Amino acid sequence: MAVTGVDMELPVRLLRAGAQPPARTRPGDAGYDLRCLEGFALEPGERLLVPTGIALALPPGVAGLVTPRSGLAIEHGVTTLNAPGLIDPNYRGEVCVILHNAGSEPYRAEAGDRIAQLLLVPFLTAETVVVDELPPSGDGRGEGGFGSSGR
Repeated sequence: MAVTGVDMELPVRLLRAGAQPPARTRPGDAGYDLRCLEGFALEPGERLLVPTGIALALPPGVAGLVTPRSGLAIEHGVTTLNAPGLIDPNYRGEVCVILHNAGSEPYRAEAGDRIAQLLLVPFLTAETVVVDELPPSGDGRGEGGFGSSGR
């Protein structure tokens, strides 16, 4: 399946008053800003499930990755805990974001603040097949793990 993005639409349902659809700040941006539905406070070390008030209908073959916002991360230490969060194309419930305050100061958000980004990515699926041996990797790495290529 070729995914070009040119003719693709992203149906968005606003579930509650004040919800805002995902939006790109600039035409060339890859990520769509996700906004919180209500204000919240996040203490240092705390994590919180933050509702966005939206539901999506992702196209077949496209997943949504919920990623941190770099400004929140560097300025406040706020990031998405399960980065990236995954939205499957068959999920139709409310999009929520798990935020974590890794900073040293409390973070406070107002309703409508940008809290994360949504990145649309094509994905491949394959049938799993149990085998007795894996085919060789072709580059000699084989079972070499972390650090096997040296410094």
